[in-house]
Amino acid sequence: MSWLTKWSFKNKAAMSLVVVMSLVAGVFSYLMLPMEFLPEADNPSVTVTTIGPGYDAKSMETGVTAPIEEAVSLIKGKTDMYSTSGDGFSQVNIMFDSKTDMKQAAADVEKAVNAVALPERVSQPYVVQLNTSMIPISWVTIVFDESLSDAARQELESKVMEELQQIEGAGQVQLSGKTQPSVSVTADPGKLAEFGVPFQALMGVLQGRDLSASIGERTISGASGNVKVVSDVPDAATLAKLPVAPGVTLDQVAKVAVTNEQDAVTRIDGQNALLVTISKGLNANAVAVGKDVEETAARLTKELDGVQVKVLLSTADQVVHSVNSMIREVLLGALFATIVILLFMRNFRATIVTIVSIPLSLGITLYLLHLSGVTLNIITLGGVAVAVGRLVDDSIVVIENIYRRLQKEAFSITLVTDATKEVATAITSSTLTTVAVFLPMGLLRGSLQSFLLPFALTVSYSLLASLLVALTVVPLLSAMFLKNTTLKEHEPSRRFTAFLSWNLNRKWLPLTLASLLFIGSIAGYVLLPKGALDTSSAESLLIKLEYPAETPQEKVAAEGARLEAFLIDQPEREWLAMSLGNSEESAKMGSVGSSTLITYQLSVTKGAEADKLIERIQGQAGEYPGAELTASAMSMMSGGSSSDVYIDVTGGTEEARSEAAARITEKIKNVDGVLKVKTNQEQKKSVYTFEVDPVKAQAADIALQLQGMLNRMPIGTLQTETAAMDVFLEPVVNPKTESELGKLMVMTGEGPAPVQSVAKLVRSEEPSTYYHKNGETYIRVTAAADPEKLSIVGAAITKAVDEVELPAGVKLLSGGASAEQASDFAQLGMTALVSIMIVYLIMVVTFRTLRAPLAILFSLPLAAIGAVLGLMISGVTPDFTAAFGALMLIGVVVTNAIVLIDRVKQNEETMTIREALLEAAGTRMRPILMTAIATICAMLPLVFGTSESGSIVSQSLAIVVIGGLAVATLLTLVIVPVIYELMYFRQSGKQRREQKIERLAA
Repeated sequence: MSWLTKWSFKNKAAMSLVVVMSLVAGVFSYLMLPMEFLPEADNPSVTVTTIGPGYDAKSMETGVTAPIEEAVSLIKGKTDMYSTSGDGFSQVNIMFDSKTDMKQAAADVEKAVNAVALPERVSQPYVVQLNTSMIPISWVTIVFDESLSDAARQELESKVMEELQQIEGAGQVQLSGKTQPSVSVTADPGKLAEFGVPFQALMGVLQGRDLSASIGERTISGASGNVKVVSDVPDAATLAKLPVAPGVTLDQVAKVAVTNEQDAVTRIDGQNALLVTISKGLNANAVAVGKDVEETAARLTKELDGVQVKVLLSTADQVVHSVNSMIREVLLGALFATIVILLFMRNFRATIVTIVSIPLSLGITLYLLHLSGVTLNIITLGGVAVAVGRLVDDSIVVIENIYRRLQKEAFSITLVTDATKEVATAITSSTLTTVAVFLPMGLLRGSLQSFLLPFALTVSYSLLASLLVALTVVPLLSAMFLKNTTLKEHEPSRRFTAFLSWNLNRKWLPLTLASLLFIGSIAGYVLLPKGALDTSSAESLLIKLEYPAETPQEKVAAEGARLEAFLIDQPEREWLAMSLGNSEESAKMGSVGSSTLITYQLSVTKGAEADKLIERIQGQAGEYPGAELTASAMSMMSGGSSSDVYIDVTGGTEEARSEAAARITEKIKNVDGVLKVKTNQEQKKSVYTFEVDPVKAQAADIALQLQGMLNRMPIGTLQTETAAMDVFLEPVVNPKTESELGKLMVMTGEGPAPVQSVAKLVRSEEPSTYYHKNGETYIRVTAAADPEKLSIVGAAITKAVDEVELPAGVKLLSGGASAEQASDFAQLGMTALVSIMIVYLIMVVTFRTLRAPLAILFSLPLAAIGAVLGLMISGVTPDFTAAFGALMLIGVVVTNAIVLIDRVKQNEETMTIREALLEAAGTRMRPILMTAIATICAMLPLVFGTSESGSIVSQSLAIVVIGGLAVATLLTLVIVPVIYELMYFRQSGKQRREQKIERLAA
C-alpha cells in the first residue's frame, strides 16, 4: 500500500482538493440523508384480519378462519401459519422464509383471500404486511365544539383529513374513533301483534325503495332518449312513513331514530376524540414530515372555527432527540480519544495530525451511506459511535512510527514514507480483519439483516476511510507539522521487556493462568442470566385491563372508565389514550383482539419515575375482581416489552391436548423465575346451541328469525345529503335466563311456537378463542418469565417440560422470547465463526504462513475473559446486544496482535525469534496501548449515556467491548508472544542454544 503514500506526496494539490471535497460531501450528505428512527425492514409475515360483529369464536373459526387458511395454504414461500379466532374477529398470520419478496407475497395473499366467500355481515378481509416505515410519525387529535351539527363536523373532518393527506412525504393517514351515523329501527312487539305484521316484514322495508334503474332507449317526441326509474329514501323521516303492510307504516309498529355509534371507543384524557395516525412515505424524511404535521395542525386550529387540531405525540421530536444524543456521544468519544493521544504523544502537532482522521473518515462515510441509500438513523449513528475510537487507530500507529523514527533520525520525506510503509501492512491487515467481522452480517436473514447490515456498512465504510486517511493524509500532514519540531527520544519500557522475558522463560505459568481465567469466564457467563433487550426508557406505559370473555360489555366499559379516571389523576401523566373494541381502522393495521380488553397508553412526564407509577397501577389490581391488570414500560424500540415463553401443544385428540397442557402448566408454574402461567383454554364462554329437529322446522328459517330477534340486523342504506347511513333493525327481545331463551316465539309451519318446541337447547362451555397452527388446533401454554433471568428461566422451563409424560400423538413446540433470543444468539454464533475464518484467511495472506495467524487468534479467548468480567463487575444483564458486542471484539482485539506480530516478522530478518519478540513488544507497546485506550475512552459515553442511543448500541454492548478490549490488550502483550514462540519452539530453541554457545565461546 506504499504506492498510495508516494502518490499523495507527488500530488499534494490533488490531495488538498480531495480533503476539502470529502468534508464538503460529508456535510451535504448529512443534510440530504433522510432522517428516521429505524432503517426500513420488512416483517417476514402477512396478516389477514377479518371482523364479524355478532359471531361467536367457533363460528368465526369454521366460517372465516378455516376458508382463509385453505385459500392461502399454497402461497409461495410460506413457512408457517398461525391463526386466532375470537368473538367477532379472525386473524391469520402467515410467516414466510427470508428470501421471499414480501410485497409480492402480500399481493398473492390478498388475491387468494379476496376469492373466499365469507358469511353475511363479515367484513372483507384486510391484508397487511408490516414494515418499519409504517411506524407512525405523528398522532393527531381532532376535537370539535359540542355546539356543532353533524353536517358541520363532517365538513370540518373532511377538510382536516384532506390537509393532512396532502403533506409532502406523508404515507398512510389513518382515522380512528370516528362515529358513524346510522338509523336504528326498534320494533314494538305489542304493535306488531296488534296490526298483525310479522317481524320479517320489517327486514324488507327498504327492498326496492332505493333504486336507480335504466329501462332502455326510446324515441320520444321525435328524439332519442333514455328511460330511467329512480327512487331514494333521503332521510329517516321518509323511512318512518314507508309501508310494511297494507295501511300500516313503519312508524306505527317501530321506533325510527338516528344514532351516532362507534365500533371502537377512542378517548384522549377522558374525552371522545378522533385520532389520526400519520406514517411517512417511502424515502421520506421522518423529521421533515413530523415538522410539517405540527405546522399544519397549528394552522388548521387557527383557520378553522369549531375544531381543535393538536399533535398528541410526534416521533419526529424523539428521532431528533435520539440522533442528537448519539451525535453528542460521538463527539464526546472523539474528545476522549484526542485527550488520550495528547497524553501519550505529549505533542500538540502530532495530536492534531492524528485527530484529522475522524472528521475526514466521517465525511467519507456519510457520502458512501448516501450513495448506498442508507438513511441516517439510530442504527447507523450507533455504528459511527462504535467506530469513532477505532477511526484513529490506524492514524495512531502511523504517526507513532513516524514520531519514533524522528526521535532518532533527521527529518526527510523518505523517512515519512518509509515509516508509513513499515506499518502499512499491519494497519491494512488489521482494518480488513475488522471489516471482515461486520460484512458477514449480510449473510444473516430476515429482520436481523435489515437492522445489522446498515450498522455493518457504516462501520466498514468508517474503517476503510480511516485506513485511506492514515496512508495518505496523515503522512502528508506529518511532513508539514513535524518538519521542524524537536522530539525527545522515547525508550521502550525496560521493565516490561524484562517481565516479558521472564514469562517467555516460564511459558507454563502465563498459559496456565490465562486458561484458568478463560475457564472461569465461561463458567461465569453460563451462570449469568441473559435478559431481554433493555426497556428502561419508559417514554410511556402500556396498560391493559382484560376481563373474562363472558363479561357483559356494559361492565367492561364502566370498569374501563373507572381505571381511566384513576390514570388521569396520576401526577406523572402527560396524556392518556384509551381504546376498547375492534374497528375497521384497527383491522386495516392488523390490530384486533378480545372485545373485553381495554388498552391504555400513558405518556410519562419527563423526569418522572416510571417504575413507581407501574407499581402503583399494578397495585390497583384488587379493585377489579375477575380482571387481569398489567402495566409495562413502552418505548419506540421495544413497544410493549414482553418476556413470555410459550409451549404449543399440537397433535392428538382434543382431550389429549387438554391433558398435556394441564400437566405442563402444573409442572412449570413452580419454576423459579416464572411469574405467571396461563393457557389459551382457560377463558371459556357459555355457548347455547339450538339443535333443530328437521321434521318440525327448517334450521335456516329458525336461524334467520333468531338473528333478527337477538342481533342487530342491517336492512339497507339511506343516502342523505351529507353521508350514507346504514339502517339497522334492533333486537326485539333480551332474554336474561336460559329458560327465557328457550321460550322465544318463532314462526313455524304450524304457526307461532316456542323455539324449544322445535329445537333442543344445549348449553356448553367453549373456549373464547381458538388457535390454529398450519390449520390444526393447538393449545398454547404461556409463562411470563422474569426479564432479568430470561435465559435461565427459559432453560428451566425446557427442562421441566422435557420431564412431562405426554399422551399419545401429542407434540410440543417451544417459542416466545426465550426461543427468539436463542435463535438470535445462534445466528450471531454462526456469523462469528464465519468472521473468524475470514479473519484467519486475511492474516494468512498477510503473513504468508499458517502459524503466526494462529498465535494472533489466541487473543480472542483473552477478550472473553474481559467481557464476562466487565458484565460481572457492572452487574449489567447480558442481552442480545452483548453477544453482538462479543462479535465486534473479534475484529477489534486481533488488531493489536496483528500490529505486534507484524513487527516481529520484520525483526526476524535481522534477529532471533526471542529478540524479535522482545523488541517488538517494547516498541509496539505504546501504539497498542494508545489505540486500545482511545477506543475504550471513545466508548465510555455509551456506558454512561442515555437510552436514546438505541437498542443495538446499548450499555451491555459497550461494557463487553470495553472489558474485552482492556483485558485482551494487557494479556495480548504477554500471551501472544508466548504462543508465537511455542509455534516456533524448535527454531527458537535452536537459536537460543546457538547464542549460548557463541557467548561461551566468546
